[in-house]
Amino acid sequence: MLIGLSIKDVVLIEALSLDVAPGMTALTGETGAGKSIVLDALGLTLGQRADAGLVRRGAPQATATASFALKPGHPAFAYLETRGLPADPGEDLVLRRQVSADGRSRAFINDSATSVGVLRDLGVMLIEVHGQHETVGLLDPRTHRGQLDAFAGEPVALTDVAQAWDALRIAREAAEALRVRAGRAEEEREEAALRLAELDRLDPRAGEEATLAEERALLGAAEKALADITDAREGLGGDNAVGRLASAARALERARERAVAAGAAADNTVVKRLAAAAEATDRALTELTEAQAAIDAAADAFDFEPDQLDKTEERLFALRAAARKLNLTVEELPAARAAFGEALRAAENLEADVAAAVRAAADAEAAYTAAAARLSAVRRAAGDALATSVMAELGPLKLDKARFRVAVEPADKPGPQGADRVAFEIATNPGAPFGPLDQIASGGELARFALALKVVLARRGGDGFGPTMVFDEVDQGVGGAVADAVGSRLKRLAETGQVILVTHSPQVAARADAHWRVSKNAQVRGIGGEVAATSIETLDPAAREEEIARMLSGAEITEAARAAARALMHA
Repeated sequence: MLIGLSIKDVVLIEALSLDVAPGMTALTGETGAGKSIVLDALGLTLGQRADAGLVRRGAPQATATASFALKPGHPAFAYLETRGLPADPGEDLVLRRQVSADGRSRAFINDSATSVGVLRDLGVMLIEVHGQHETVGLLDPRTHRGQLDAFAGEPVALTDVAQAWDALRIAREAAEALRVRAGRAEEEREEAALRLAELDRLDPRAGEEATLAEERALLGAAEKALADITDAREGLGGDNAVGRLASAARALERARERAVAAGAAADNTVVKRLAAAAEATDRALTELTEAQAAIDAAADAFDFEPDQLDKTEERLFALRAAARKLNLTVEELPAARAAFGEALRAAENLEADVAAAVRAAADAEAAYTAAAARLSAVRRAAGDALATSVMAELGPLKLDKARFRVAVEPADKPGPQGADRVAFEIATNPGAPFGPLDQIASGGELARFALALKVVLARRGGDGFGPTMVFDEVDQGVGGAVADAVGSRLKRLAETGQVILVTHSPQVAARADAHWRVSKNAQVRGIGGEVAATSIETLDPAAREEEIARMLSGAEITEAARAAARALMHA
C-alpha cells in the first residue's frame, strides 16, 4: 500500500508531502490546476519515462519519493533479493527518482542507487494504473492468464500442472543426456571393443612383467652358468670320482679285516686307524654323491627349450608395447582389460537406459498433458463465469452495448502455467468482431472496462495485483447514474484495497474516504514577478462539501449546490 508521496520541484510543484491512507482518495480541482502532475510524480517513482520538462523552471533537479508499506511475503521482497537490494519486511519500502535539468535521471530504493528498470519492475508489483490513454497492469495481455487463474480459485490444478511440468522437464533432460551420452558411447564402445580384443589376445596377468624380466635375465646368463656347473662337476672328479672313492673304501675295509685276522685286537692302533680311514672315505663318498646330485639338479634347472629366451623376450616386449599404447604400466594392463569389459557391458546397458528414459519422458508428457487439459477445462469454465459477471457490470457503466469474453486458446508453447493462451477481448458495438481490450476500446471505455474487471476480480477474492490502484478520470464523459455507478464500484474496490483517483465527477468524489484539492495560483518571485505554482490541500468535511458543491455548480457555489453536495456525501 502507498503510504506517502513527496514531490519537490516537479513542474509547478515546489515542495509537497502527502500522507496516503487506505481506502479511496479523490483528487479534484479545476482543469489545468495540475492534478496530472501528482500522477506524473508518482509515475517517476515507478520507473516511467522522464525528461527535463518535468523539472520546475529555475530548479536544478526534480525529485519524487514514494513510500510503501508491504505485507511480509510480498513478491517485491523476493525480487529485491535477486537484485542485491534486500529490504526488511518490517520497514517501509522507499522508491526515489531524481531528474536533473539536463534530463539525466537517477533511481534509488531505500537510498541505495539502482536502475530505472528495477523501479519499473517494482512498479508493476506495487501499483496498477488505469487512465484515459494508458492502462498498466490489469489490461496487459500478459497478465490475463494469471487474472483468470486467480478468479478461478483452483490452486490445486495450477500446482498439479507446475509439478507435472517439472517432472516432464526433468525426464526430458535425463533422456536427452542419456542420448548424448549414448552417442558418445558408441565411439567409446568401438574403441573399448578393439582394446579389449587386443588385451584378450595378450591375456596379461598380475606380476607377469617381474617374472618375465627375471626369467629373461636368467636365460641370458644360462649358457655361462651351465659351463660353470660343468666345471664344478669336473672339479669333483666326474663320474669316476665316485668309483674311485668306493674302491678306496673297499680296500681300506679289506686291510682292516686282514689286520683283525692276523690277531690284532679291535682296539689295536692299526685297526682303529684303518677303521677311521674307512669311515672317512665312506663319508666322503656320501658327500660326493650328494654334491654331484645337487650339481645335476642345478644343471637341470637350466634345462630350457632352445628358443625359450626368444619367446620370453617376445612376450615381455609385447606386454610393454601394449602398456605404452594405453599410456599405462604393464601391471595396470589386467585392470584395464577388466575396465574395457565393463565399459562394453555399460554401453550395452546404456541402450536399455536410453529406452527406459524415453519411455519415462513419454509417461511424464502424458501426465502433463492430462494435468494441462484439466487446467484448461477449469480456465474455460472460469472464463465463461468471468465474462458473465463482467457483462453484468457493463450496463450500469454505460457499456450496455459492449460484449466481453475470455478467449482460452492453445499456447504456442506449453509451460509450467499450462498450455493455454488467455486473452480478455471485447466488442464495443453490436455485430463488431471481438478484439484486444486496449485496441478496441476508447479511452473512457477502456478505463470503465478496467473498473468492471477489477470489481469482479476483487469480489472473487483478489486478482494477483498489489492493493493500490490509480484511476485517472475513469468517469470522463459520463454523469448522473453512470457516474454514480462508477463511484459505487470504486468505493467497493477501496473496501479491500487502496484506490487513488483523479475525478471531475461530484458523484465519485463524494464517495471518497480522503479528498485532495489541487489548486494553481500565482506566487511572487522577486523582481521576476509572478510564477504559477500548484498546491494540494487535504480537505476536512466542510471543505469537502464546498469542493463538491463547486463541482456541481461551477464558478458560483449556490446553497442548492451545497445541499446537493451534502446529500451526495451522506448517501
